[in-house]
This record gives sequence, C-alpha cells and structure tokens, in this order.
Amino acid sequence: MKEIVPPSPPPIVRNQFETIRELFTKNVVPSYGRFELALSHGAGSHLFDVNGRRYLDLGGGIAVCSLGHAHPAITEALLEQSSKLVHVSNLYYTEPQGRLAEALVGLIGPGKCFFSNSGAEANEGLFKLARKFGHDEGRFEILTTINSFHGRTLAGIAATGQEKVKKGFEPMTPGFRHVAYNDLAAMRNAISPATVAIMVEGIQGEGGVTPATVEYLLGLRALCDEKKLLLLVDSVQCGHFRSGCFQSYQRILEGGPGGEAFLPDGISMAKSLGGGFPMGAFWVRAPYADLLSAGTHGTTYGGSPLACAVGLKILEVIEREKLAENARGMGEFLREGLEQIAKNHPQFLRGVRGLGLMLGLELAPEIPSLQVEGKLPAALFARRMQEAGALVIPAGPNVLRLLPALNLTSSDAEEGLIIIERVVAKLAA
Repeated sequence: MKEIVPPSPPPIVRNQFETIRELFTKNVVPSYGRFELALSHGAGSHLFDVNGRRYLDLGGGIAVCSLGHAHPAITEALLEQSSKLVHVSNLYYTEPQGRLAEALVGLIGPGKCFFSNSGAEANEGLFKLARKFGHDEGRFEILTTINSFHGRTLAGIAATGQEKVKKGFEPMTPGFRHVAYNDLAAMRNAISPATVAIMVEGIQGEGGVTPATVEYLLGLRALCDEKKLLLLVDSVQCGHFRSGCFQSYQRILEGGPGGEAFLPDGISMAKSLGGGFPMGAFWVRAPYADLLSAGTHGTTYGGSPLACAVGLKILEVIEREKLAENARGMGEFLREGLEQIAKNHPQFLRGVRGLGLMLGLELAPEIPSLQVEGKLPAALFARRMQEAGALVIPAGPNVLRLLPALNLTSSDAEEGLIIIERVVAKLAA
C-alpha cells in the first residue's frame, strides 16, 4: 500500500500587505487613492493591520463606526435577527423596520421614514421628493452650496458643490445650482421661478468641517416658508448624535429663540445609523410624508429586518450608555487639546472647528515638509499620523477630520492628542 504523504504546509506569507495590495491591483477598480495599509481586525477605537500593528482610529470609517469596532451589541443583533429573518421584499411588513422608523420620527418630529442602503440613495430620495413636490407647477431646481458633498451618483455629483467630483462625468444632471454656504443673501438672490428646494449640510464634512450658523439655519427656514420651497438637510455625516444631539442643526440651535420649533422638510441619514452595517434613510415632515406614494420610489434591500435590527440596537446602546453626552464631553476635551496644540504651533496649524466628535484641524498653507508634487498636504499629514499610530481623514487640501466612535474613551482621546502633537512638532523637520 502506497504511503500517504500529507501535503507540505503553505509557505508563510512574509509580506501580507504586498499580497493583499496585489489582489487589489489585479481585481479591484482603482477608484480610490488608498493609504499603504491593510487592516485585519479591530476592537473599540483600535484597528490592527495584517502585521499586527495597532492604530488609534480617529476616523471611524468616515463617521460610520458609531460604536467603534467589533461592538458586542452589534454582533448580538446580527446573530439574533439573522437566525429569524434576514430579508424579505418591501411588499410585506416587518416589525424591525416599523420600530426603527418610529424611533427616528421620535427623535426628529412628526413625519415618516424611507429606508435605503446608503447616504447617496437617501439623498436621491429627497431629490425625487422635491421634484414630486414641485412637478405640477413646473418647479424642479434644487439649490445647494459651494463645498457641499451629496454623494457619488449622477444626481449626487450634480448636487455637490465641488468641481473635482464632476470632472469626466459631464454633462451634469440638470436641476442643481450652487451658492455660498452660510450666506443667506446669496441663497435668496439665487432663487428662480424653477426653484423647488434648498439642500444644505448642518456641518459641511467633505468641504472642511464647517458648521452652519444659527442665523443661516433660521433664515433658510423662513425663506423656504416665504417662497414655498422645501428645506432639505443632508445629515449623512454630521447626524446621529455626532454633534452631541441627534441632528447637528439641533445642537447648533439649542437654547436659542426659534430653535425648538425648527424643523426641515426632509433629512437624509446613513453612516452612523448602521454602525458599519450598510444602511441609509430619509425622513419627511408630516405635510409631505405621503408625496412618494406606492410605485413612485422603491428599494430591494433598504429597510431589511437585519439592517433595522442593527439600527435599533445602536440607538439602544447610545441611549443606555449616554453617548450623546459622551460626544459632547470628549468632543470638548479634544477641541481644547487641539486648540492648545494649534496655539503651541501657529506656524503649522490655523485652528480647529466643528462640534462634538466631528472636528476639523486646519493646516497652515504651504508647510515646506508637506509640499510634494501631486499630493495634498492633508493627505500627507494623514500619512504621517498613520506612521505614528493613528488614523485621521483628510477633508480637502488643508483640513484633517476627526470622526471617532461616539464611545471614545478619555484615555484614547488623550492618546490621540499626544500623537497629533508629536506629528505636528515634527513638521519642522
């Protein structure tokens, strides 16, 4: 009988990063400029690469990982719901979708929700809502703002007030014009007979972490009421308690005259809503909540029992662990620390802006050590942060975003400030 010889064990992959990058080079569409990093797993506010090195995650998957990485509550919700029902068509009712819609309505105000798979899809739904609203009068135009970002679909890039996302995809989908952000007079002057809605972000994210002013938000509401326009708020990045309130406009307006009565007509949501599980939603104010009737809008996967079970669990954890308060407290701690670093290094840092755990750190222009042909200074700074053991997100050429988990701990926040100070200090080299 021939002896059976077991096969030799596979060779140890001594450079897993190169192996993974080669897989991407051969098989993945190169639509992202990726950092030289392959991640394998995470826990809380920490990530680990394939070589076992730990990183402090201050980017949160671009404001997605509301509970950090590998949170047991999300795992529990996924396991429990997947053992019951993962997906059925939206031709039927399921309890998780109804309960999540009820929870979101309770956090915003009278209205109804539609569930999608992403923020771009949520914004598309609001674009359709606006066109439906103005159709009989021949109104279709939506005014957005310069430096805004509303997604990567054809309508999303047409709505976005950044020319770089439009290049190569002309002609643009008609019906969108852009005006200066936080400039009420410019918005009023831009209104035409075709205008049906105004869409803004409570805090511009991709455009550099710029919050709306109190006067701007209240003025937009009054202007839309006067001109019979819909006021739409894209809260995909700045929403879901990131500012310290459920919606950033609630944080901006809190305690002031007119703030409690303020309501947009539509709000788009995603990112932190699913904590890493892909889902989006939009809320529509009560007078317009039935405009998109049966047959006018739909989705195959949106609002699945699995997605909604996760969304409900995230809301439960946020309330139980008082993470809105944590976003305020840790956000203020980080902001004060960053302002001190900027004060210590005025030749490198211009200042800090944002609310809660959505903060922007602005670099000074033309820092010699961050001048590399074809590279943005913010991306080069983010690379230095990665080398030092922390992940941040560029926002335009000169701003770094901090979008950590809502349950960021004080020790992790302290570590982040130490790393940032160290990287800034080395910019002189």
